[in-house]
Order: sequence, then structure tokens, then C-alpha cells
Amino acid sequence: MAATLEQRLAAIRAASEKQIPEDAQKIMHRVTEELQRSGQAEKAIGEGDQAPAFTLPNQDGKIVSSDELLSQGPLVLSFFRGHW
Repeated sequence: MAATLEQRLAAIRAASEKQIPEDAQKIMHRVTEELQRSGQAEKAIGEGDQAPAFTLPNQDGKIVSSDELLSQGPLVLSFFRGHW
């Protein structure tokens, strides 16, 4: 039987915990809790919401606009917290 998304995400979290040093995990958890307490999470756009137009550098440093990307088809955004 195929794993659910929730089960797959739990497996990814468990594997990450083995690779990320404990002191870094503590910082990540503390910052996540601070963000949740700040109320900013409730202000974030949700799945299916329309994001405002934006212009940002891509992974190669090239400036791209959401309008330009959307003209080529559907757009998926992925956010990550950093490199470790």
C-alpha cells in the first residue's frame, strides 16, 4: 500500500533529524515556534490562493518575474529556510 503524503513527510522529517546537528535543530524549532507565536503564519497566503506579482532572483541569480513565468504555464513556488 502506498504511503500517504503525511507518512512520507514524517519519514523525511525523521531522516532530516538524523542529518541535522542537534544544536541546529534546536535553533530551527525555536525560530519556528517564534514565527507561530508572532501570528505571521495566519497572514500567509494559502494553498490555491493567488500570490501577488513579484520579481526575484532565481537559483542562478537571474532576475525573473512571476508574470513572465506564468506566461509559460502554471507556476510552482518552493521556499526553503537555508543551507546547512
